[in-house]
Amino acid sequence: MTLSIRAVLGWSALAVAVLGPVAIAATSEYLAYRSGIYIAAGFAGIVAMALLLLQPLLAAGYLPGMGMREGRRIHRWVGTALVAAIVAHVAGLWLTSPPDVVDALLFASPTPFSAWGVIAMWALFAAALLAALRRTLRLRPAIWRFAHTALASVVVVGSVVHALLIEGTMGTVSKVALCALVLTATARALWDLRSWAVLRRFGPPR
Repeated sequence: MTLSIRAVLGWSALAVAVLGPVAIAATSEYLAYRSGIYIAAGFAGIVAMALLLLQPLLAAGYLPGMGMREGRRIHRWVGTALVAAIVAHVAGLWLTSPPDVVDALLFASPTPFSAWGVIAMWALFAAALLAALRRTLRLRPAIWRFAHTALASVVVVGSVVHALLIEGTMGTVSKVALCALVLTATARALWDLRSWAVLRRFGPPR
């Protein structure tokens, strides 16, 4: 089936949004002063931010030519890749400077961006674990959806603040643009999916 012009433009814009920051980071002058492991860890973090943009688009069925059911199936695979990227990011930083990673995990780091990154990391792991145990826990769909999206919101906010506070290989304009897209896509998906509607059942009686 041939794609419409609108679909082609949509996929092209998404490709630029996802691959652009990675390509710009690859030309950064900071790379000349970093080890190979540190560079790989940094790019794992950039890839994670790019994958974070895909997640709400897939979950809400926004991608052109792709239904919500197919999008949510891919959403699970992208979530796995996102976890792997964060593990690679943290592991690479650990190999280059274990004390800094320990300080970050203990919230003892003097750099503010570290705390936001750690918060986002643990929220991501919790969201992934919740998804993996969804059938085992036998949560009602509305409850599960609310918990998962709440954790995802923490991941997005923490990751965006973490990225914006870091002065590294990502270009300033491309980084701000990617973070803005991630926030916008997440907010739109949360609004359309209305996962918070479950809270009405626990509100005060009228």
